[in-house]
Amino acid sequence: MKGSLTFILISVAVLLAISSCATVSNEPLAPGQLRLLRASVAGAGVVYLNTPAEVKITFEADGKPTIRRACFTYSWSGEGPFCYAVSPKNVEYGSPGNLWVTIPSSPKSGPSRIQCFVEYRQDTKVVRTNVVHFTMDAY
Repeated sequence: MKGSLTFILISVAVLLAISSCATVSNEPLAPGQLRLLRASVAGAGVVYLNTPAEVKITFEADGKPTIRRACFTYSWSGEGPFCYAVSPKNVEYGSPGNLWVTIPSSPKSGPSRIQCFVEYRQDTKVVRTNVVHFTMDAY
């Protein structure tokens, strides 16, 4: 009985140690850095075939870096990334901030997984953000 209780306690301690390593919070942003949090398609991700879709990209930023382009790789083509200019009027800075980009929808019906990153100016160079994934359902 004592041996099994010790085994259980050690197992719980190991599991807690592993799970705490897996939930490490994001590092603080560097000066001028922009980090994507998520992206989603307006209308619960459902769009019509071959029609434009508005994508909302949520981000956090240190300051107000100049966002140049949003880039997407589409699962239906396997090609990309395809990049689209981001107008300053489509950027809303805040905590978190948002930007909106119109992209083409899938030519095929059903769900498509899409990867997204943003290019922005940090000091004198153009930098890419992390990649986020979202799903678009075309009908």
